[in-house]
Amino acid sequence: MKPSPDLLTPDNHVLVLIDFEGQMAFATKSIGISELRTNTAIIAGASKIFNVATIVTTVAEESFSGPVFPEIEEFYPQATSNYLDRTTMNTWEDEAACNAITGKGKKKVVLAGLWTGVCIVGPALSALSEGYEVYAITDACGDVSTEAHERAVQRMVHSGVKPVTSIQYLLELQRDWARQETYVPVTNLMKKYGGAYGIGIQYGHHMVSH
Repeated sequence: MKPSPDLLTPDNHVLVLIDFEGQMAFATKSIGISELRTNTAIIAGASKIFNVATIVTTVAEESFSGPVFPEIEEFYPQATSNYLDRTTMNTWEDEAACNAITGKGKKKVVLAGLWTGVCIVGPALSALSEGYEVYAITDACGDVSTEAHERAVQRMVHSGVKPVTSIQYLLELQRDWARQETYVPVTNLMKKYGGAYGIGIQYGHHMVSH
């Protein structure tokens, strides 16, 4: 009856959202921007619902890359959240960002962002080398080509990073539909951003209520 320690729980990891900004999205070709924005909303919403330790970091926000996606602002408004801007491509090489991540005191680090081959591979391999367990939400990452994204994911997996997807991340945190305190927020998030799965939830709720 004891769950695997490899599973993510709301309190055993830090989620790092990296460079979800317009300039980075413009060149992303490995995933459609609409799908990327939807998946970003799912993981940002999930982390907010479950009160996951979450860090939003940007690169050259004012001078080059622009503001974060509105789907992140929805759950982590910049005016009220601790955003960290960097010049480094590798988040782990920025002292303030690295200290913020490691300062959460979690053994697991979950990464998502743009671009996979640079801004995700860098901190993923760096965190692994320092003894952290690292997960990458691969459908909430993107790169300048499918080749670039896939080779980056392969490189990370071969090094020990564990790939997950956005809905998998959400449901791994929920784990049990009897957890009523998060049931409604989770299903509402899916109704809004969960595509066919969300429509199925809406349909099921409607039919049960009639």
